[in-house]
Amino acid sequence: MTRFAASTARRTRTRAVASVAVTALAAACATLGAGTANAAASSGAGLKLPAGFHATVFASGGKIYGPDDITELDGHIFVGYQNGVGTMGEPSPTGNTKSTIVEYTLQGKVIGSWSVVGKVDGLGADPQRHFVIATANEDGNSSLYTVAPTCHGKAEIKHYAYNSNPLPHGGGTDSVVVRDGVIYISASNPSPDANGTTFSGPAAYTAELEGSTAVLKPVLMDDSAATNAVTGAKVTLNLSDPDSSEVVPWGTTRFGGDFVLDSQGDGELIFLSHPDTRQQRATVLPLSTQADDTAFVTDPHGTLFVVDNSLNEIIAITGAFHRGETFSAVPNDSTVIPGNLGSLNLETGQITAFGSGFANPHGLLFLADTEH
Repeated sequence: MTRFAASTARRTRTRAVASVAVTALAAACATLGAGTANAAASSGAGLKLPAGFHATVFASGGKIYGPDDITELDGHIFVGYQNGVGTMGEPSPTGNTKSTIVEYTLQGKVIGSWSVVGKVDGLGADPQRHFVIATANEDGNSSLYTVAPTCHGKAEIKHYAYNSNPLPHGGGTDSVVVRDGVIYISASNPSPDANGTTFSGPAAYTAELEGSTAVLKPVLMDDSAATNAVTGAKVTLNLSDPDSSEVVPWGTTRFGGDFVLDSQGDGELIFLSHPDTRQQRATVLPLSTQADDTAFVTDPHGTLFVVDNSLNEIIAITGAFHRGETFSAVPNDSTVIPGNLGSLNLETGQITAFGSGFANPHGLLFLADTEH
C-alpha cells in the first residue's frame, strides 16, 4: 500500500516517494486504460464533512464490486475488489471465484486490471521490488499473490502457497504491509484454545518469498505481553480478530515508526516498536469502538482515499488536514458509529465520527501532495 522514502515512516501505505525513472514510467503508462472499473470525477453528494473538507468519487467498481483494501505503488493507486467471493474462497452466489485488482492513475483513470483466484482481503506494496502484494481468503485456505505491473496494462503475477497448511493460528491471512523491506501479514480468524475463550497462536507473521512458497514466521502472538497505552498497566493480550495493519509514520504524535495491528472485534490497536528484533515491545490502545483500517496524515496538503465497500466507491477527501491526524474506518457492524469514517485520538483511543453519509468504509490511504 505504499511507496518508500529513506525513513521507516515512508515505508507505509500512507507514504510515497517519486524517483525520476518511476515518474517517467507512470507518465507513460497514464495514457493507457482498461474498461473493467469506472473512473469517476463526480462529487460525493451524499457525504457531509466538516467545514473545510471536500469529497469526490475517485473511482467506482461498475461491473466489479466489493472494494476492500487500497495501496499505492510507483505513483499509481491499486484497489482490490472481492466480487462476492467467500472468506475461504467459496464461489459467489453467481459462481464467481475470482477477485479483481485494479490499477488507477492518481486522477482515477484505469490503467489495468487482473483477476486472481480467491477473495483478496489484504493489499500492500513493496516499492523496492516494484510489486503489489495481495493475500487471499482471510478465514482459511489462504495464499498470497504478487502483481508486478508493466506499462501496457499487463502484469507479471505470481502465486505463492504458504509453508504451512493449515496455518499455525488456524485461520487465514489478511492485511499486508512492508516495513524496511520486511513483509508483515496479519493472522486473521484465529482458532481459540481448547477452553474456547483464549487465543495463543500467532497474531502476525513476517513473510519471505522463496520460489513459489511464502515462508511465514510469527512476529506477534495473540497472548503477548503488552503495556496499556492509556493507563500504563502491564497486560496480557487475548487477540481474537487480528485484521488490518499499518506502519506509523515518524511524524505522528505517538508511536512513530511502529508496526500497528488492528484486532477489529476486540476494539484494540496493538503497536509494535522495533518489530522482529530483540527490542520489540507491544503497546495496546483500547478503542471506543471496533475499527478496520487506519490512516495517518503526513502533511497538511494531501488526499485521504476511503474505500467504501457498500457504496462500491473509492472516495477522495481533501481539505484542512493536520500533520499527525489519524483516521479510522469504522465498519457497519459497529454499535457506536456504524459505517462511518472516524477521527482517532491516539492518546485516549476515542473515535469520533468525521462527517456522515458513508456506508461501510474499509481501506484507507493518505497521500500528501508532495509525495506524488
